[in-house]
Amino acid sequence: MAVDVIMPQMGESIFEGTITKWLKKPGDKIDRDEPLFEISTDKVDAEIPSPSAGVLKEIKVTEGQTVPIQTIVAVIDADGAAASAAPAAPAKSEAPKAPPAPAQPQAKPAAAAPSAPPAPAQALATPSAANPPETASSKVRSSPLVRRVARENNVDLSQVAGTGAGGRVSKRDIMAAVEGGGAAPSSGDASPRPAPPQAPPPSGGTSASAVIENAVPRERMYFGHYEVQPMSIMRQRIAEHMVLSKRVSPHVYSVEEVDVTGIAALRAKMKTKFEEQAGTKLTFMPFFIRAAVEALRAFPTVNASADGTNVVLHKECNIGVAVALDWGLIVPVIKEAEEKNFLGLARALNDLAVRARTKKLKPEEVTESTFSITNPGVFGGLFGLPVINQPNVAILGLGAIEKRPVVIDDAIAIRSMVYLTLSYDHRVVDGAVSHQFMAHIKHTLENWTESIL
Repeated sequence: MAVDVIMPQMGESIFEGTITKWLKKPGDKIDRDEPLFEISTDKVDAEIPSPSAGVLKEIKVTEGQTVPIQTIVAVIDADGAAASAAPAAPAKSEAPKAPPAPAQPQAKPAAAAPSAPPAPAQALATPSAANPPETASSKVRSSPLVRRVARENNVDLSQVAGTGAGGRVSKRDIMAAVEGGGAAPSSGDASPRPAPPQAPPPSGGTSASAVIENAVPRERMYFGHYEVQPMSIMRQRIAEHMVLSKRVSPHVYSVEEVDVTGIAALRAKMKTKFEEQAGTKLTFMPFFIRAAVEALRAFPTVNASADGTNVVLHKECNIGVAVALDWGLIVPVIKEAEEKNFLGLARALNDLAVRARTKKLKPEEVTESTFSITNPGVFGGLFGLPVINQPNVAILGLGAIEKRPVVIDDAIAIRSMVYLTLSYDHRVVDGAVSHQFMAHIKHTLENWTESIL
């Protein structure tokens, strides 16, 4: 009996996915629920289990292809009759002719200096009198983020050719239109890996690609001077998300130095006991998350999103934490962090980090963040200036914790110090608020009183 394997829907706003790797080849035996292939969306990378035991009879969609949800990507012979049959080569004619386009980001979001991802994240959008022609644009299939970008750049969505599933206008399509390259290719273009839109030519009439080719002559490639590697799907999503964030949000930065000697001593004293009783490791991150949550409750404009001329204040503190992966970056989200105690935060954080690195995250676990934290300090960085994770209006960066000489009461003491940076959207957050927010975090960390068990 033949069993069809379909491209699953990994979230309500996800309409397509890209197969990044087949874990089995035609003719291989496979058990039910055994990982069969890996997919990538703009929300998450994931392993997809086999729906049936048997033998993989045929692969219909090759690695690197993006297809709509519910597309048949492979066939399994549940009776195992095809075990000795010769593997059938993937046929391009059988694959749906749908070019890859980033799936639409969701509201509530690396990135950090990482998403992340990210990725990625949903942007809020509501009707506005400043919109391009509503009668036409409002009927175009698109995400809230796409509509917001169109509204802010006066682009009529009805004039943009959608390359997404069912003719949806994707983020790639709207960015191509905004960059001045005209409408993106129509949905009839079946190229599996279309090139990203080119930047506007620099002054003098020379195209950006020509400048790159002149700087690194193509013929040198054949003498081993450099190599060209295509971006992974995740890297493309991160790139799109970061470029969009820098274009949308006017970034401003605040830096604070914090004395965490007390926390460092507490962690050193309780680390073994905490792991034995709680069943999870004691890291520094839960301390910073707890301090950030308390500051967000005191300064709600930092726990917000910009929506045209409106500011959306979120009542929940959904904290996105950037997790570095060998193949990119993703930002899983601790939902309703204000409802969790220290132990709850530590367990949630470690669970999400482990599943992020093993591709076990669900799409809803990387969306709806209201504030993000990234930790370049774990790699030794003193501090960084991270890019805001849209649609958040701020992201907190953690530097390395180091012992440094500090003047205390006119005496020099050795203390464990850390630099914290806040990147914030100046459309919503002003400098005075950002520094008060950082001062609140500093006070919480330097005067820690909460029990960790």
